[in-house]
Amino acid sequence: MAFFRKLLAVLVVAAIGTAGYLYVRSDRAVAPSRSDLAVSEAVPVTLAAVQRKSVPIVLRAIGNVQAYSTVAVKSRVDGQVFEAGFKEGQMVHKGDLLFTIDPRPFDAAARQAEATLARDKAQLEGAQLDLTRYSQLAKSGFAAQQKYEESKTAVDSLEATVKADQAAIETARLNQGYASIHSPIDGRTGSVLIHPGNLVKANDTNALVIINQVKPIYVAFSIPEQYLTEISQRMASSALKVEARLADENEQPIVGQLTFVNNAVDTTTGTIMLKATFANDDERLVPGAFVHVRLILRTLENALVVPTPAVQVGQKGSYVYVVGSDDTAQVHPVDGLIDLGNETAVTSGLNEGDRVVTDGQLRLRPGIRVAPKPTVGPAAEPAS
Repeated sequence: MAFFRKLLAVLVVAAIGTAGYLYVRSDRAVAPSRSDLAVSEAVPVTLAAVQRKSVPIVLRAIGNVQAYSTVAVKSRVDGQVFEAGFKEGQMVHKGDLLFTIDPRPFDAAARQAEATLARDKAQLEGAQLDLTRYSQLAKSGFAAQQKYEESKTAVDSLEATVKADQAAIETARLNQGYASIHSPIDGRTGSVLIHPGNLVKANDTNALVIINQVKPIYVAFSIPEQYLTEISQRMASSALKVEARLADENEQPIVGQLTFVNNAVDTTTGTIMLKATFANDDERLVPGAFVHVRLILRTLENALVVPTPAVQVGQKGSYVYVVGSDDTAQVHPVDGLIDLGNETAVTSGLNEGDRVVTDGQLRLRPGIRVAPKPTVGPAAEPAS
């Protein structure tokens, strides 16, 4: 009897296990797979409309601000610096007094030169009287020809001496003028390098102050040599617009014009150096600063434009995902891409008004259904 009870218990347990196994298998058979769930769920994406508009074709570079002209102010005479007539960093104009050298030695030298000239003039007058007297006596036979010739030589010598004295006076007056050092250009001064009280030498290697002309001002930058022909052609017909923006600024860019193209290509980098001139009335550009430069070559009229994030690159080239009216994504190859910064112009593969995916492409494949996110606005205009 006990044996039959044990056998019955074993059969009951086996039956329960078999039923559970069959239930689990059945449950797994009807459960949807992950791929089926992915097909049925719409992929959230961000869309933007293809626009047709006129956009500028620009070249971008990093530029360096350079002073329009730089002058190292030096003394042209030896002497002691009396005073400085400006403050460090001050804007000065051409002709403004910068430094005064002790003028007393030059005043004394000028007076001495004038006195020497007066003495030699008096001697010349006496020699001329002697020459006139000996000339008449020689004609009458009352004086030797030799005395006449000696008198004439003395006059010629004193005339040369007087001319030398006059030159000495001019030099002394120049030195008097050099004692006052004036600004040769309009510009902003730097630090005073030699302070009042110091002795200076004429044309010394050390400058008294450096003046930079910053109105107008240059921005130098380099571009690939492949654009040189187009730039030269554009410059021949009209002025090319150049925009500069400081790295830490969000203000409007500073606008200037391309005014210089270097006469040789740098063979080590394959680039050519250009310069643009800016009025710089607000002095936002400072010599030595680095700026972001945009050279506007031309304007592309009626171009099809998409946000740059919409353009993807595959094995067969560039493409975008276009979403149709049924909210399914399809791949459209695009050609003739022109990088405009935040936007990209295309020449074929799209039509105006097409909806393209700008975010969420990693989860897409042709024919998949998408769920557009709320549009925050049209694509941003390229920086100008």
